Order: sequence, then structure tokens, then C-alpha cells
Amino acid sequence: MQSWQLWAAAAALFAAITALLTKLGVQSIDAGLATLVRTLVVAIALTLVLAGRGQLALALSGLATGLSWFCYNRALQLGPVALLAWLVLGEPLGLKAWIGVLTMAIGATLVAWA
Repeated sequence: MQSWQLWAAAAALFAAITALLTKLGVQSIDAGLATLVRTLVVAIALTLVLAGRGQLALALSGLATGLSWFCYNRALQLGPVALLAWLVLGEPLGLKAWIGVLTMAIGATLVAWA
């Protein structure tokens, strides 16, 4: 699997799964605690991988990731996660959400073909 398109599709799939699992997880705990737990798991795994490769400087991106995830977790507490939430959690989607899902699918397809 050396094609960037396959890696991009896998990243999108795992991001969708992450959104769904996070939505389930943040329903009963604070967004900050959810961010801390997720960040610690990623930080430990990333540190091990980067230490093995001698690239610890890249671990600084974890700070931006942590801030991004805090905002992401709070947004998930307050709003829907679109298609997977509709399929798995039965969350309702309005017209704007369906237009967003369609627009993202078209955009991802165009990027993959570029």
C-alpha cells in the first residue's frame, strides 16, 4: 500500500472512526479530560516511534495536536459528527449537514484524483 490515495483514504476512515468514538466517550466526561486522555495515549505512542527513529523534534507537533483536540472534543460535545453519527448513533441530520457531507465527499474524491 504505497499509493498516497490509499493512505489518504485510510486517514479519512480512521478520522471518522475517531470522531464517532470520541463522541461516545465525551458524552459523560469533560472535554478537557477527554483531551488529556487522548493526548497522553498519542504522546506516548508518538514518543516511542520518534525516539526509535531519532526524530524527537517532531514531537513538538503534539502541542498543536493537543490544542486542536481540545477544541475538537468540545465541538463534539456540542454538535453532531455527521454521517457516522447518523448511521451508528441515530443522530438526526438536517439539510445543511447533508449538504456538508456531500460537499466533503466530492472534495475528497477530487483530491484523490488530482
